[in-house]
Amino acid sequence: MKKLFLLDGMALIYRAYFALSKTPRITSTGFNTSAIFGFANTLLELLRTQQPTHIAVVFDTMAPTNRHVEFESYKANRQAIPEDLAAAIPYVYKLVEGFNIPLIALDGYEADDIIGTLAKEAERKGYTVYCMTPDKDFGQLVTDNIFIYKPARLGNGAETLGVAEILEKWGVSDVRQVIDILGLWGDSVDNIPGIPGIGEKTAKDLIKRFGSIENLLANTDQLKGKQRENVETFAEQGLISKKLATIQLDVPIELDEAKLERRDPDREALEPLFAELEFRTLGKRVFGDDFNLDAKSASGTQMDLFGNAIEGNRQVTAITAADYTPPPAAKNVHNTTHEYFLANTPQAQQELAALLAAQRSFCFDTETTGTDANTADLVGLSFAIEPGKAWYVPAPSDREECLRMLGYFKPIFEDETIEKVGQNTKFDILLLARYGIMVRGLLFDTMLAHYLIDPDTRHGMDVLAETYLGYTPIPITDLIGPRGKNQGNMQDVDIEVIKEYAAEDADITLQLKAAFEPLLEKAEASALARDVEFPLVHVLADMEQCGVNIDVPVLRQLSASLEKDIAAIETTIYQKAGVRFNIASPKQLGEVLFEKLQLDPKAKKTKTGQYKTGEDVLLALAAKSDIVKDILEFRQLQKLKSTYVDALPMMMNPITGRVHTSYNQAVAATGRLSSTNPNLQNIPIRTERGREVRKAFIPRDEDHVILSADYSQIELRLVAHMSGDEGMLEAFAKGLDVHRATAAKVYGVPLDEVTLAQRRNAKAVNFGIIYGQSAFGLSQNLGIPRTEAAQIIEQYFAQYPGIKRYMNDTINFAKEHGYVETLLKRRRYLRDINSANQTVRGFAERNAINAPIQGSAADMIKVAMIGIHKGIRQHGLRGKMTMQVHDELVFDVPKAEVPAFRELVENHMKNALTMSVPIVVELGEGRNWLEAH
Repeated sequence: MKKLFLLDGMALIYRAYFALSKTPRITSTGFNTSAIFGFANTLLELLRTQQPTHIAVVFDTMAPTNRHVEFESYKANRQAIPEDLAAAIPYVYKLVEGFNIPLIALDGYEADDIIGTLAKEAERKGYTVYCMTPDKDFGQLVTDNIFIYKPARLGNGAETLGVAEILEKWGVSDVRQVIDILGLWGDSVDNIPGIPGIGEKTAKDLIKRFGSIENLLANTDQLKGKQRENVETFAEQGLISKKLATIQLDVPIELDEAKLERRDPDREALEPLFAELEFRTLGKRVFGDDFNLDAKSASGTQMDLFGNAIEGNRQVTAITAADYTPPPAAKNVHNTTHEYFLANTPQAQQELAALLAAQRSFCFDTETTGTDANTADLVGLSFAIEPGKAWYVPAPSDREECLRMLGYFKPIFEDETIEKVGQNTKFDILLLARYGIMVRGLLFDTMLAHYLIDPDTRHGMDVLAETYLGYTPIPITDLIGPRGKNQGNMQDVDIEVIKEYAAEDADITLQLKAAFEPLLEKAEASALARDVEFPLVHVLADMEQCGVNIDVPVLRQLSASLEKDIAAIETTIYQKAGVRFNIASPKQLGEVLFEKLQLDPKAKKTKTGQYKTGEDVLLALAAKSDIVKDILEFRQLQKLKSTYVDALPMMMNPITGRVHTSYNQAVAATGRLSSTNPNLQNIPIRTERGREVRKAFIPRDEDHVILSADYSQIELRLVAHMSGDEGMLEAFAKGLDVHRATAAKVYGVPLDEVTLAQRRNAKAVNFGIIYGQSAFGLSQNLGIPRTEAAQIIEQYFAQYPGIKRYMNDTINFAKEHGYVETLLKRRRYLRDINSANQTVRGFAERNAINAPIQGSAADMIKVAMIGIHKGIRQHGLRGKMTMQVHDELVFDVPKAEVPAFRELVENHMKNALTMSVPIVVELGEGRNWLEAH
């Protein structure tokens, strides 16, 4: 079968760019590759799953079309193309050409018209044609042989829409009637006016009733009131809109079948392009593990939309690799002079230990049998003190012999006067602690240093080495094979091979330190690294090593209780549905909701033909039907049971009998800590059943209690401090309920007359302002009209002018400098703050407002944790800090130490940063975390 795919290039590029707008992919040189990466992934998935025999990508040109000539305002309201997207387009052209796929564009014609013309011609020649686009206009083209192919998005699979799907979607009897609906409805994006007062639903109803715009205009006597007046007054506008929405099928272009045939990618073109764009994983997907990361860049110069070089007109907003000039690329262990020594005898190890003891600083790394520091075994140690020179010390497999060898190095690791350098040092510290070595003293962690220099990019050693040193380290897969069940173990690798690999790690990490120190200074982040992030490693390592005690019987009881609740809701759902079915099956659930119960006649389907039943779909239907509410609750309880209640006992360490979460310092760009295995930050607290999970977190024995310390409204207090708003400062100074005080100001009523609804609204505004919430967002959140929400926000700023001033000043600072910063100078770079595209710029402005507040809260609790950790040691206390969750710290404390801990914790949390508002810390204790909090 001849199978032709015609891709709507610009529509797919836009889609890819905005799909990754919240988590953009930025290269080490500060180039946003989101659009290129998303497009490439979509293209690869298409080629893999659909196996087209013929393919082309179609683009618009900058030349005006007949639509612009006939209707001057056509597309006049479109926002400016985001600068990052414009800069990416030439690379998409190169990508498409590298895949040997034809690029088609023709001045005077839009991509839609070219695709329509080619699709119809291909159909006449026996092709099955797929128009790959997210654009709704293409419904008018569909026939028995021409389909719309909508690529996968947001977890939903790709969709193929044929005649039946279009007729059902638009509620018409002929796909050509899609044009009539669009003509009446109009299109604000393309500035197609339509007829005022007619939206999507009315347009569909009118075309279903009259068949076409022309027939509607001939029968306006059947309309009533304002609708008749609008249709008659704007009749000509409706006809023009229909013409603008009609895809032309007579573009002067030929279907060149030979050129459209699918060909193999051009490795010589794509490999350097992928290398330049830092598409490492993508390159391996296309070319396999021998993909050459050292390939010369396809272009040393960034280009604009027209392929012209951009010279210095892009604002550099981050301290990236562009600020550090590395040696030429393609360096590796085979072509770089180095001395790597094997210290595998007691004499050599003792001599090395003596050499390290004489240093003010040394770099080290561990080689292990796995990636979990709580269970992995040591394979060896590597050390470096100068570039190009390093040592590898193999660890005996016998534990006693291993401890003897480690005894030579224990004193230097525990020497507080010697700085230790490493990459992700927390892992090494945790591992060595299991062998009785307590790493102490100053740290320099290259992963965390880079996190402060450029928080939005990747921080792995291989990426950093390639970026800042022009050096490609030996891949671990060269030693133990590719990932998967058949991957080998470091213990089975020849010692000479391990020596080169391990010593290289220490050598390169030391060189990265030299590269990062001046960049930290340039970013004004040296103090933040030295005083906060590096010392915090010791704190987190101790917390992870300690772990938390879990009450398994409580979890079993909760699991059994949830099982009963789930079964009861299941029965209720069956009764309301009138049929038994598998609620967890999207296919069966969709059939019940949308075929049997007819809850939504416009319900959407996936590529496989089953109805979409994701959470977003069900939430939109919840107000219409109790059964949907029950299904949502069923899912919530099932998730709670599987993710936490049943999973936590399986996460217990077999050696310690405790759960050891892993804290991530270099993930959230705001500075917030995150955690995995388990994710403590996501343990539900909004529902009663969710909160019960906290019952299972208990002290180590009956002589201990759980102590919880939680900052009260810390982000709002930071808003008051950073904005200096007198009204907000006064409310906190007087110890008022800040939400009630805000409601009193906003609604103009005495404090004691504020209603619960008014306080609720004020609370939503107080917290919403931190996240740059709009009137639309507030109206959605509170379920109130947008005009009322706008009035609330307007009055809020009138009463708190300092907050409005702070927001404006912060945005202006970001526009001038390209970043915002916390109280401790942690920077959040905002590449798009000066974008001409309002949507992109608006997102950056919201981040500008929020990042200093959220980041300062993160800095504050980190400083407190460091102080508390030191205090515990200085006072010889036996209690432990075990968890950090958002603005809360949790401790496992001997009962006799509770008063001392309360004083220590409250003091350090209150005084972590100097503030102009009182800081309130809520302390509680109990037999479990729920009681304590």
